[in-house]
Amino acid sequence: MNDAGGAVGAAAAVARLTRWVDDFPVPGVRFGDLTPVFADGPALRSVVSELAQGFEDVDLVAGIDARGFLLGAGVALELGCGVLAVRKAGKLPPPVHSRSYDLEYGTAELQIPTAIDVTGKRVLVVDDVLATGGTVDATARLLAEQGAVIAGAAVVLEIAVLGGRDKCSGYPLGCLVRV
Repeated sequence: MNDAGGAVGAAAAVARLTRWVDDFPVPGVRFGDLTPVFADGPALRSVVSELAQGFEDVDLVAGIDARGFLLGAGVALELGCGVLAVRKAGKLPPPVHSRSYDLEYGTAELQIPTAIDVTGKRVLVVDDVLATGGTVDATARLLAEQGAVIAGAAVVLEIAVLGGRDKCSGYPLGCLVRV
């Protein structure tokens, strides 16, 4: 994630196109909406390319529900590997592997299908925003519990004041923009 041209272009696009929404989804939370970044073709291409940098030796990309699906699929294509959709609870038919975790504004649960064997696979976790770190950390732990090797995690935007990076230990964590 340190290719000078790509990183600067991707970071500039994120800074220019991110829409900030106060008090969403609950009062006191400031939401970084990256959908305008995704809707801009050159910006999306730059972001996907930059997220893949430094993670060329992975077997699978795990994209977190829901914006991580968009990014994860692009990064997987960039890396020439498969993608695994990490879903919110109740979205996959059983049987599933699941893990509960805390959000900055509540609790949630993530699931992956038992039909996909991740044992021994090097997996890159991808999401749009790192806030408190709960979602990325829960995904990494869920995958590791099933035998995956966490190659790293990559996010577009990190809200540094919330300290999410501190939860994501034991693997490299890259981000394009820290605010």
